[in-house]
Amino acid sequence: MAKKKDPCNCPKCLPNWLAAFGDLMSLLLCFFVLLLSMSTMDAKKVQEAIGSLAGALSVLEGGTKTEISRERQQQATPIEQQEETAQRVKTLSRTITDVNEMLKATGSPEVTLEESEDGFIIRLPSNLLFRAGSAAIDNDDAILFLKRIAMVIQQLPEDLHINARGHTDSEPPSQDSPFRDNWELSSARAVSVIKELLLSNVSPERVVASGKSSYEPLASNATAEGRAKNRRVDLHFYSLNKDNKNAAQQSVLDQQGAQ
Repeated sequence: MAKKKDPCNCPKCLPNWLAAFGDLMSLLLCFFVLLLSMSTMDAKKVQEAIGSLAGALSVLEGGTKTEISRERQQQATPIEQQEETAQRVKTLSRTITDVNEMLKATGSPEVTLEESEDGFIIRLPSNLLFRAGSAAIDNDDAILFLKRIAMVIQQLPEDLHINARGHTDSEPPSQDSPFRDNWELSSARAVSVIKELLLSNVSPERVVASGKSSYEPLASNATAEGRAKNRRVDLHFYSLNKDNKNAAQQSVLDQQGAQ
């Protein structure tokens, strides 16, 4: 007859909870294997994600280099350029505000920043720049103001050009004036403004000067106030690039809305 073993001498087995835990881990492993087998991997997107992490953290292979597609770079560029142009226009606006504070004491028309069809225009009253009947800029405040404008121009996109357009009122130059008519006077004043910008290292390829005489008035020439507004030099900022045109226009609109 076989003897019964003492229960204390039986070999010990794994606890019941550990067996259930093992079954759970096996089921989870099968679930993730099935999930991975049913998914699709886009190698290009994975590469871009790795590149972005490498650039942000600087700890993965590749350092700060990122693998961003050319299409995404082109989509991001106009946004950055528009923000940059808007910031430059705000700088111009602050400069104009400072000059207008000075002009209030003299009764001269103010410098204005306005939208145009293909960019924006800074209107400079002749009282700020020139003596009556003269095309020479010998006013230190005017020269300083033009230098500040030139500094902003150098930071604007290179394909943004500037056309300085001289304007006069309807009264002809005096008999002792070196200018025979308002065409010569308006053109000479525009050239003087351009020369000041060139002295401040603005590229000559980006500027042009023209004279409009008295044929584009802003106000009536019947009053002294109207004639003072008509005597001016307009700095017309424009671009042949459609994206930069829209950015410049939107910058001016945003700035006018802020005011």
